[in-house]
Amino acid sequence: MAEAEDSNKPLFAGLSDISISEDIPVEGDISVPVGSQNADNDFSTLDEPVKDTILRDLRAVGQKFVHVMYPKKSSALLRDWDLWGPLLLCVTLALMLQGGSADSEEDGRPQFAEVFVIIWFGSVIITLNSKLLGGTISFFQSLCVLGYCILPLTVAMIVCRIVLLGGSGVVSFAVRLIVVTASFSWSTFASTAFLADSQPTNRKALVVYPVFLFYFVIGWMILTFSPSH
Repeated sequence: MAEAEDSNKPLFAGLSDISISEDIPVEGDISVPVGSQNADNDFSTLDEPVKDTILRDLRAVGQKFVHVMYPKKSSALLRDWDLWGPLLLCVTLALMLQGGSADSEEDGRPQFAEVFVIIWFGSVIITLNSKLLGGTISFFQSLCVLGYCILPLTVAMIVCRIVLLGGSGVVSFAVRLIVVTASFSWSTFASTAFLADSQPTNRKALVVYPVFLFYFVIGWMILTFSPSH
């Protein structure tokens, strides 16, 4: 009979008699901060006007341009990577180089594809080389850095187009040579400043050499550009 009475009792009937003495400290914090659950949901691009989204992205691209023109120990270009800036620079440079073939009678459209492919294919090759040598940055971070560092060469292309409006003599070539050389050096310096710390110490030269060739090819295309008549 005792066993039958025990079986009829609730399973946790004895827990109500258990009390915790006030002398025993209870450690831990079980409080839930107010609003902590909705902190990640407060900001959403779906809730803001399209204009604000575009302006914010343009400001981010502009800030990365500043980092390229004034390279320093900063991880902003690697942390907040994007490909909008490199795409803009690539298209701008390809459009300005279009129609500059001196020994071709075509309309220049294949040259746009040529410049576009050289820039992106070269960036991919350098990125793969960096990863194979033990680089610690991601694939798209490397593409972002290499693409943004074309900015000085794009500026050099604009200057060269302006100089060529006054003629293509010796003085014009000398000015373009100085501008392209300075831009090439700045692009190489800026890209290695961002990429060097992510490479093994004993393999940095193997990473810098392809970057040097990449910007040298682009600089050579800019220097030898001559508008078709």
